[in-house]
Amino acid sequence: MPARVVDYLVQAVSGLGVRHIFGVDGANIEDLYDAAFDAADHLTAVVAKHEFSAATMADGYARSTSGLGVVCATSGGGAMNLVAGLAESHASRVPVLALVGQAPTDLEGLGAFQDSSGLAGTFDAAQLFDTISLYCARVESPASLPAHLSRAVAAARAGGPAVLLLPKNVQQAEMETEATFVAPPAVHGRDESGIDRLLEGLRAARAVGKVVIIAGAQVARDDARDELRELAAVLDAGVGVAPDAKDVYGCAEHGFLGVAGSMGHTELSDALRGAALCLLVGTRMPVTARAGLESVLGASTASVGAEPPYIPAVHATSTDLAATLRELVVALGIGDARVHRVDPRRPRRAPQALPVPSADGPGLRYRDIVETLNATVDSDTDIFADAGNTGASVVHHLRPPRDGRFVVALGMGGMGYAFGAAIGSAFARRHRPDGTERRTVVVAGDGAFYMHGMEVHTAVQYGLPLTFVVLDNSAHAMCVTREQLFYGDRYSFNRFHKAHLGAGMAAMFPELPSFSPKTRAELDTVLRYCLETAGPSFVSVDCDPDEIPPFIPFLSAARRNS
Repeated sequence: MPARVVDYLVQAVSGLGVRHIFGVDGANIEDLYDAAFDAADHLTAVVAKHEFSAATMADGYARSTSGLGVVCATSGGGAMNLVAGLAESHASRVPVLALVGQAPTDLEGLGAFQDSSGLAGTFDAAQLFDTISLYCARVESPASLPAHLSRAVAAARAGGPAVLLLPKNVQQAEMETEATFVAPPAVHGRDESGIDRLLEGLRAARAVGKVVIIAGAQVARDDARDELRELAAVLDAGVGVAPDAKDVYGCAEHGFLGVAGSMGHTELSDALRGAALCLLVGTRMPVTARAGLESVLGASTASVGAEPPYIPAVHATSTDLAATLRELVVALGIGDARVHRVDPRRPRRAPQALPVPSADGPGLRYRDIVETLNATVDSDTDIFADAGNTGASVVHHLRPPRDGRFVVALGMGGMGYAFGAAIGSAFARRHRPDGTERRTVVVAGDGAFYMHGMEVHTAVQYGLPLTFVVLDNSAHAMCVTREQLFYGDRYSFNRFHKAHLGAGMAAMFPELPSFSPKTRAELDTVLRYCLETAGPSFVSVDCDPDEIPPFIPFLSAARRNS
């Protein structure tokens, strides 16, 4: 049977090690699903409830595998719904390949349904997606597909989305060649002069004082955690982490200084004041990572990573941090390294939590909720947090499991990201080597749930080991806090009519364990049950919309207003 373009695409992504693709079906992408059905023995096509969530599923899949995520969508509104999800992957440098259906080429500019060819007054999808991708092309013929796909994969592997626009008639056409797709080799440049400057600065700083490292999410993307530990050991460095990189250096490891920036810890800023050099590893230090640190991030800052930081620094470009950090360790003299091991009889004290104003409203406090989660999750649980006051509290208080992933999307900060991303990750990391199931946990606010929480349905459909913990304060609480602190607390547009999410989920999905604990003891019991019970589960926890989270801009404003 001759291979169609869609058959070629499915075989190609499968050959890249992709085992799941995510999307929402529709007329102009249905042929791809037809091809996926024929490849069901080695590829699972997952249908999400919304294309944004499908894009975040591919994003979460890529982050958890350090590989490629694939999302597909039909034309028109389906394609447009991908934009926010792909924008997050673009901002966070996550490799995602988007396969987007288009109207048939012979109807472009002739009133085709959902035409986005740019002809006859229609908008041009290629121009739109070009702004949020590293490569975007309209595939005009079967013969042009292999070259476009090769360039798209190479671009995505460099860190970000690539988009192929696929007219329906091209998808259905037979390939003119039976050649097997060969993935382009990964290309990693070596910045000779940058590494030399970096080594010079590190040697000089180590000779006169302390080095402090701030590690970012690229350490996770490049699977360079072990190399980061070795570098910290050879430098005897203190280590802080960017808010979206809490899982790259353990809370109990030698020299851990906490989180940087707007959700951060004072131990890191104190260490930076006395440091001879601050080394940024895999972070550009956006505002969320540097807020409150501007005065201590001075001239003595160096950086290594895929892109230069937003602040002045001696920078060495690296798109493969694992290799570059190993090189730095060797050059700095690994024989001199004293690898520090934590004595279990003397557990390290976690960085001190920021003091927050007391809250006396309904429900549980943010810190109590997160600390209860800390005490109940397994050592390899993966945790996905969403935006807002909930996200700030999780970033500040969570102790990521030693062998698990922690993800919070701060590139675009899109609410509802965690629901889809956790599902994508759960598909990728569901099974441990011994065949047992690894659990994934979502921690999100009710505002995020109202946007994309119906992906719970997808978790139920596939029986994923996923626990959703929704902090319900009947509000967009971060916006409520902003109204109070910055606009005189004269009004609120951001408080919701009360809903009962736990009861609602129980009614919608009778097979879904669903709970609404009222006390910390009840929450502890419920979480332990959910984390030990197969399949998905749902926990709704009432909390106070007026509680100020550990978020430095809010705490500073509260002090000024008091």
